[in-house]
Amino acid sequence: MSDTEEIKLISLSDLRPFEEQPFKVRLDESMDELVESIKESGVLSPIIARPDKDGGYEILSGHRRAKACEIAGIKDIPVIVKNLDDDAAAILLVDSNLQREYILPSEKAYAYRLKLEAMKNQGKRTDLTSSQFGTKLRTDEIIAKQSGESRNQIQRYIRLTELIDPLLNLVDEKKLPLNAAVELSYLGTKAQSDVVGMIERHEAVPSIAQAAKMRKFAQEDRLSYDVIDSIMLEQSPEKIKIVLKEDRLQKYFPKNFTPKQMQDVIENLLSKWARNRKEPER
Repeated sequence: MSDTEEIKLISLSDLRPFEEQPFKVRLDESMDELVESIKESGVLSPIIARPDKDGGYEILSGHRRAKACEIAGIKDIPVIVKNLDDDAAAILLVDSNLQREYILPSEKAYAYRLKLEAMKNQGKRTDLTSSQFGTKLRTDEIIAKQSGESRNQIQRYIRLTELIDPLLNLVDEKKLPLNAAVELSYLGTKAQSDVVGMIERHEAVPSIAQAAKMRKFAQEDRLSYDVIDSIMLEQSPEKIKIVLKEDRLQKYFPKNFTPKQMQDVIENLLSKWARNRKEPER
């Protein structure tokens, strides 16, 4: 397919997102700033799209700008039109969007998988070689070199695509460590659902060691709901969480005390209690 391109002013109604777009368009403060910028100065950088076989155009780069124009009430947007096949389009989409300032782990996971599959389809493994040794590079090694991350890290992110949504959301929310999530990705869907239930029950996420233990039991076909429960109970001391409810504490403090003042008093009392425990009996 030809790689010729042109710039057109296209109606937003004729544009649609890339079918496998892994990057979320968030309506956050950054979007508000982009909307205001576009209202004041217009779209300074055209988005990139390709002709859609069903008519109109498919956005490859610029989903946020297109959404900002929609919010700003702008009906037309400048577009660089590229004639690309599915694999070339997927690679362009991933490479252009990975330049964002903040990317969720789930976005990286599906983006790296999308690019990996596209590059394999293009036969990149057969025609790219190392300039120093002349040896063939694995596709994930090529992605690692281009992204600045290690090959193992690329593979870790791609493993996240095997997680069910509740666990993947915990990774995005920085509540579940990436390496623990990778271990859990080797569990089946039913076992992963059981883990989610246990996380809610115990109000704690599994550590890397606990997740690895679950994976080992699963490989031995010995993982069950009760086994997951037992493993989740193996919390290390630093995982113990003590919750002091405000309504129970409030009766000990003046009504005008702030949470910070209450915390300071509690810490001072605990400090005195600790010192008294260390003093020798007379």
